[in-house]
Amino acid sequence: MSDWSQFISLMDFCAIYYTTQLVRCAAFSFLLAGFVMLLRKVFFSERIFQRGLLWSSFLIIPFLGRLKLFYESKLVFHVTWWLTKATMSWIWIGRIYMAGIFVAAVCIFGKRLRLRKTVAGMGEVFLDNIPVNVTDMNVTPFIVGLLKPKIVIPKVLLESYGREELAVVVQHEQTHIRLGHLWFGFAWDILRCLLWVNPFLTIFQKQFRADMEDICDRVCIQSSGRTAHAYGLVLLKTVKLLRSKSEDMPPALTYVGEREFADLKRRIGEIAGFRPYKKRMCVGMAAVAFLVIAAMLFVVHTHSYARYEEDENILIYEYADGKGTIISNNDVSLHQMISYDDSYVYVKREAFEDFCAKNNTGGDVFIVFGGLNKLPGFSSGGESCLYKAGSDADAEVVRIPYEKQMNGWMEALFKIL
Repeated sequence: MSDWSQFISLMDFCAIYYTTQLVRCAAFSFLLAGFVMLLRKVFFSERIFQRGLLWSSFLIIPFLGRLKLFYESKLVFHVTWWLTKATMSWIWIGRIYMAGIFVAAVCIFGKRLRLRKTVAGMGEVFLDNIPVNVTDMNVTPFIVGLLKPKIVIPKVLLESYGREELAVVVQHEQTHIRLGHLWFGFAWDILRCLLWVNPFLTIFQKQFRADMEDICDRVCIQSSGRTAHAYGLVLLKTVKLLRSKSEDMPPALTYVGEREFADLKRRIGEIAGFRPYKKRMCVGMAAVAFLVIAAMLFVVHTHSYARYEEDENILIYEYADGKGTIISNNDVSLHQMISYDDSYVYVKREAFEDFCAKNNTGGDVFIVFGGLNKLPGFSSGGESCLYKAGSDADAEVVRIPYEKQMNGWMEALFKIL
């Protein structure tokens, strides 16, 4: 098989392999999305920080596709087997799913790239020694960039706000950066791409970002020393200045604020109901959430299949009259008769021919060995050779040459998938 043919086969294998896992993850994401929304509504409707921490539970979703329970739990196996069978049986499902990921990534991250390009062409000013990009667009202030975040403020705010009001605006955006909200949004977008078949990840993005905004507002109010009333007035003034041309707002802005009156009303209500919080308690809750997620990831890892395992089984089958018949599979005694290296298979002639005679083989047999297992039903790289009856009648050990089906770089790539 040529390298190109091997590459095409590997791509098809990857499509089926990853689609099988991601479809399982998507099924879990439906359940988790409903559970998170229920907790937000019923138990944490008045607890802003706890609502925000709930979203961190989605971090474990992409790692659930290799769980052993999909094969070893009878209940889960019967419920999900039809999904596994479909993705493994029809290659076009894998190809469509991978194409969906590509399209979603282009749409989502294409907007991010276009926004960064737009911001790169903006002028820059300094507000209290803090660099700020200025735009002529009538948009609410926002930030863009992960490694080097940039704050963008519309020109109309610079012309209409006093120094203290601008300080509030800049502090709000810096708080988003300090709390890591840009990275949370980035991780959420990755999840939306990988699990694009779950539309609720896009629908609930509004609630996700609203919780991040509420947390940012609360942290800003307490850390600035300003009253919630003064902070809310700045927000209202911003919306009043920009409302008339809000339809010009580009679609990819990050944390641009609420665009509809109902959202603004909710946010103002949260600000009006501000109560001082204990910083140590919030840090403690975040630490506990981190430890819980880490513990869950460890549990998932220990109850999942390894990235790959060497297939130590040896299979013997006979092919005659256009039909293949398995003689023996995974018989421990075969390992005492057969061994192999990268070039040859070594067969103890007398013991193996006695074995064949006992199993009523009528002629030549094939020996299948080696290979790698990714998941049950996902194997590759198996080798084979033909053992001819009566070979080397005088030899104690018959040496049979074979050619490896997978070359070195393909095997290395297969292992890390």
